[in-house]
Amino acid sequence: MSSAVATVPSPEKTTASTHPPERPRTTRDVAKLSLAALGVVYGDIGTSPLYAMKECFTAPHGVDVTRANVLGVTSLFFWSLTLVIVVKYLSFVMRADNQGEGGILALLALLRPQPNAASAARTRRSIFVVLGLFGAALLYGDGVITPGVSVLGAVEGLGVGATFFTKPVIVAISVGILVALFAAQKKGTAGIGAVFGPVMLVWFLVIGGLGAYWLAHRPEVLAALNPVHAARFFAANKVHGFLLLGSVVLCITGGEALYADMGHFGKQPIRMAWFAVVFPALVLNYFGQGALLLEQGHVDNPFYAMVTGWARYPLIAVATFAAVIASQALISGAYSITRQAVQLGYWPRVSIVHTSGREEGQIYLPEVNRALMIGCIALVLWWQESTKFAAAYGIAVTGTMAITSLLFFGVARRWGWSPVKAGSIVALFLVIDLAFFSANLHKIEDGGFFPLLVGAIMFVMMTTWSDGRRRLGEAIRAATLPMNVFLEDLAVTKPHRVQGTAIFMTSNPDGAPPALLHHFKHNKTLHEQVILLSIQTRHVPEIPPRHRIERMVDLGHGLHLVVAAYGFMQSPDVIEILRRCNEEGLRTRTADTSYFLGRETLVITERRGMASWRKKLFAYMSRNARPANAFFHIPSNRVVELGTHVEL
Repeated sequence: MSSAVATVPSPEKTTASTHPPERPRTTRDVAKLSLAALGVVYGDIGTSPLYAMKECFTAPHGVDVTRANVLGVTSLFFWSLTLVIVVKYLSFVMRADNQGEGGILALLALLRPQPNAASAARTRRSIFVVLGLFGAALLYGDGVITPGVSVLGAVEGLGVGATFFTKPVIVAISVGILVALFAAQKKGTAGIGAVFGPVMLVWFLVIGGLGAYWLAHRPEVLAALNPVHAARFFAANKVHGFLLLGSVVLCITGGEALYADMGHFGKQPIRMAWFAVVFPALVLNYFGQGALLLEQGHVDNPFYAMVTGWARYPLIAVATFAAVIASQALISGAYSITRQAVQLGYWPRVSIVHTSGREEGQIYLPEVNRALMIGCIALVLWWQESTKFAAAYGIAVTGTMAITSLLFFGVARRWGWSPVKAGSIVALFLVIDLAFFSANLHKIEDGGFFPLLVGAIMFVMMTTWSDGRRRLGEAIRAATLPMNVFLEDLAVTKPHRVQGTAIFMTSNPDGAPPALLHHFKHNKTLHEQVILLSIQTRHVPEIPPRHRIERMVDLGHGLHLVVAAYGFMQSPDVIEILRRCNEEGLRTRTADTSYFLGRETLVITERRGMASWRKKLFAYMSRNARPANAFFHIPSNRVVELGTHVEL
């Protein structure tokens, strides 16, 4: 029964107790987490050197290889990394954590209206919700593009100076790697995750070393540290120079991952990994590619041109491993954001498989994995070149970054920052974000429409599901009998009671759910023990098991109300809830327990408030949602479903 989960603001007592104080981390702990962060957080941005510089000097949108252009582009790379990653994300945005968790939906959860908030505050909340959902929807476009551009960009190194590795061969190898990558998802990342960090450490050491080698040949490229060269580049190239930002942005793709994965590693390890390894390696490599261009002039692929002969093949192997890791990070991110959307009421129930018995965050979503695989492989077969992928890349990334800046403004105002302080900082962020976004708009006809199309489709589905759930909830509440009225009726009718326990799932803990009323009406009996179970999703990432049961009330006449709470990054489990109830005195026996779920048949009407096509879409999504018993981990052989008709 989909209505058994409600998304409500967390009471103060729940919010305050969701996370115990974090234990102080030793230097060794931070070092281990920093190494792990290299493999998860920095995979996407770490593989950008494979194609970012190349795209800036490749027709039709690239510029000529001249000394002024090389220094200008290299300066843009350095200051983009500094202003966007160091200043915006590491210095400001990462302060906006939801009890340690980051990401655009966690940021959105921080902006929930306070109890008894004025209508103006609720209007602002609605605007933030729309922005946040669209930003989250755009991330799915990234999830389709990133594996293709990373793997294809790495494998294309085989074609540099080799006639055997033609485009069809390179595409076939890339598709094979992607098929293997998506097929391995069901096994979980626990096994291969242990090597992610060390492999990426090797990758960063390699690209940093190659950059240092070429930097030693042409040290004058260090002049690009002066932002004057970036300004001169814009002055000389005018509109063409501004549009080149659409390629420069490739160096910061993956920056959102620093914030999204904050809850897995913490702020300190992510910052340490960046300043100790990632930032120096990326700067050295980009400056090294600039030095190579000053030395050799135009080359087809500046990254792979940094090595010659047999050394290119080990580099391709390491690059391919790094690309797979970068892809894994985006795939896992799509799983995580989907689960959050389900729990927050923006997406229908999906299959969530936990691939680790110890790590809550290691999950596998078959439906999401299948959709990403089909989309990614289709794009590889369609575009066949990383250059065409790069043409589509950037719009979704910069759109999400701009939305993050706007949501950060709302959070900063919640902190008590003045409008001037919050506005001036966010204005600086938006100048950069919107400059990148505007420069990417010309990519729409070259393939940039694809991530926007994916984002628009996902946004429509998420908002349709949310609105449909709200209307369905209103209909169910209208059919819910006040509990005091139902109890008074029981006292008068004194129905026959049968042995065992009946559990009725309900979204409204203050009334008798329709499933209970239908059962009582048609069967004229009740079990000797009846539990009304309401599972609530709170706007916090996790709720510790010891605080799982928020309310447990004896209503009399053998009825009990249980309200259990989960965070938006957790999966509900009815068996766990009953185990907690047993510990607190409400006893149940598995063999004598039956679960009653309501199955709503949606009837499309001409009622106003929601377009007919959206009602049909909601009904379709509802029919294809994962069964409630599987989602809530209810034993399927103990379930009784009672159907009801609900008019939309």
